[in-house]
Amino acid sequence: MSDEADVIVVGAGLAGLVATYELTRAGRRVVVVDQENRANLGGQAFWSLGGLFLVDSPEQRRNGIKDSYALALQDWMGSAGFDRDDEDHWARQWAEAYVRFAATRKRQYLHDLGLRFTPLVGWAERGGGVADGHGNSVPRFHLTWGTGPEVVRVFAEPVLDAERRGLVRFAFRHQVDELIVENDAAVGVRGTVLEPSDLDRGKASSRVAVDSFELRAKAVIVTSGGIGHNHDLIRANWPVGRLGPCPETMIAGVPAHVDGRMLAISEQAGATLVNRDRMWHYTEGLHNWDPIWPDHAIRIIPGPSSMWFDATGKRLPAPNFPGFDTNTSMKAILSTGHDYSWFVLNQTILNREFVLSGSEQNPDVTGKDIRKVLASRGGKGAPAPIEAFKNHGVDFVVARTVDELVAGMNKIARGPELDASLIERQIVARDREVANGFSKDLQLMAIANARRSLGDRLVRTTKPHRLLDPEHGPLIAVRLNILTRKTLGGIQTNLDSQALHADGTPFAGLYAAGEVAGFGGGGVHGYNALEGTFLGGCIFSGLTAGRALARTLS
Repeated sequence: MSDEADVIVVGAGLAGLVATYELTRAGRRVVVVDQENRANLGGQAFWSLGGLFLVDSPEQRRNGIKDSYALALQDWMGSAGFDRDDEDHWARQWAEAYVRFAATRKRQYLHDLGLRFTPLVGWAERGGGVADGHGNSVPRFHLTWGTGPEVVRVFAEPVLDAERRGLVRFAFRHQVDELIVENDAAVGVRGTVLEPSDLDRGKASSRVAVDSFELRAKAVIVTSGGIGHNHDLIRANWPVGRLGPCPETMIAGVPAHVDGRMLAISEQAGATLVNRDRMWHYTEGLHNWDPIWPDHAIRIIPGPSSMWFDATGKRLPAPNFPGFDTNTSMKAILSTGHDYSWFVLNQTILNREFVLSGSEQNPDVTGKDIRKVLASRGGKGAPAPIEAFKNHGVDFVVARTVDELVAGMNKIARGPELDASLIERQIVARDREVANGFSKDLQLMAIANARRSLGDRLVRTTKPHRLLDPEHGPLIAVRLNILTRKTLGGIQTNLDSQALHADGTPFAGLYAAGEVAGFGGGGVHGYNALEGTFLGGCIFSGLTAGRALARTLS
């Protein structure tokens, strides 16, 4: 391949791989620039659980789930809450286009690449209890057989083949510092060559400069990710008026290289950034007892049965149940003046309802080993990675009585001392409701509804029982921390993924895809995500950018 390229792709994550795949299918020559080494090909997607949002899929139909484009769009728009005329102008259109993609071409596109899904469909972000409000009305979380590494593989393999054929050149350890703009068009990038690194995937690498570089092409696609590990940027953009005070303690659900640098660099070049205050962080973060990157956090993806208490020991009000409404729960937690909360559960709930985010935390599904899946998910105990967190994690307390449990919670609390009698009264009140097949407790009603779903009934939601029943013990408390994850705003783009100037005109030669573009349009999710949509957003926006540029350059 000659030094001249048709397109420069900044970022070798999933969106960058998809865009490169589409460009090389059309015979275009691509240089992929990334500040990390080759071991990090695929970026954040590699570490993901691999969930994908699909609508009216064969898997849903086999699970007895009735879904449709109309219902999914109602859920999406109710969750997004678009309310900004200029900043949401393109985001609304991207939302309609993405939901249509999820209801039509998305599954076949991925299936043709070799991607497969597990048979049971998960129900994530179940919502706030109103039909036209936030949340998924039905299960839509399709778990990739092979998790995040498999999602990366199906795009990386054809891109690496294109590299062997001379259509792709990778420039690893090249950190972009500037977009080159000439005659109002993006024509290349300048930056710093970082010292070589042989570190394993995800490890924080050196930023020591050894040289500079300049690359030119007919167009540039920025696919560099968001601000998830840049806590300074998160604090600067935190929506205090909407979510409450920014947490003092935050742990990172993404590697250190997810720094958001390209947002400011793109803005300096003339691109428009919108919806900077929209972001997606989780309230169920655990300190990883075996970390890969600094402040490495793992999220609990919970079933609905754990009792959820704030830092003062009061049960969170509805609809703040595990797995229902992330941002509303965030606001409720932060309104106490503290930045953590507690799950209280027992071993039976842990066995069935705790799933840990991260491909490395799910070796059975990641390794596509059906025997291990049956052994770990269908056995009597919790899967080994979850037991490891229970035994080694600093956020777990295990005890036989409520008094012992609360004493352990107080040892690791970052705030007020908890009153064991207050905690016990609330648990006992909840337990009294379990004796009947009906209840006024909204969480128990939600559990009953969840168990109507095949996936929940078989593997995700325990049969209601008394938390204090010794047969289901021991008791477990989990300190939940704020885990930083996703940027929901970013570079505003039109429906071809082309970046826009402040006056709304297209920025010649500059495109953006993935998280840096708010997964399309500068904020396709609006204020809330429906889960399974981040990888899908990378795929759809990367596909859109690659195909649009392939047409433009033909």
